[in-house]
Amino acid sequence: MTDAHRFAPGIATITVDPNGHIAELRAAVAEAWDAAVDHRFVRELSAGAIDDEVLIGYLVQDHQFFDAFLSMLGACVAYGDEVPAKRRLARQLGMLASDEEGYFQQSFDELGVPKSERTAPELTPATTAFRQVMTEATRSQSYPHLLVILVIAEWLYLDWGEREAQMPERFVHREWIDLHRGTDFQEWVQFLLDELDRVFPQDSAERDRLTAVWEHVVDLELAFFDTAYA
Repeated sequence: MTDAHRFAPGIATITVDPNGHIAELRAAVAEAWDAAVDHRFVRELSAGAIDDEVLIGYLVQDHQFFDAFLSMLGACVAYGDEVPAKRRLARQLGMLASDEEGYFQQSFDELGVPKSERTAPELTPATTAFRQVMTEATRSQSYPHLLVILVIAEWLYLDWGEREAQMPERFVHREWIDLHRGTDFQEWVQFLLDELDRVFPQDSAERDRLTAVWEHVVDLELAFFDTAYA
């Protein structure tokens, strides 16, 4: 293709303009991004070999993003500049509130996670930092800023979710991967990428600011996986 670049880290194929903002942002964080996608956590989860205590720690912390993530999606609906995009974001908001929360609760039950750990665990530094950037994005009332966080969170997970064709048998392993792969999720990620490319600011100072946010959040994604083994 002459006018697009395809990222295909597994089954997933995402198309971006090779001369556009997305390709530039992705190239700037290639080392940290690839380290996250091929992290020990991802490899052990995909093999169905991850220790239950490691998975519990990861899921308990990840669940603490749920409210902040819903708020970001809601803010995108509020501050998006086109009605079709608002509708797409609203549909995803409804899906997330049902399907993903259902996975968390079923997995907590299977893994024997006590109620106190589900609702008020001690937060790790990586979780605290991630919640802060999500809250800042929501408070910014900036659609491009919100999309930067969403694109990283969803695209990076699509990358690792589709890195292996074979799925583990156990629900707590398989379903977490399945939530982050497949045609529907791929189309969602492509939508976010297209939106970010469409509304990425022309002002150089604002572009530099969002690029710094992008790089910081990718580092946090890698740190979050690392923390599961700390």
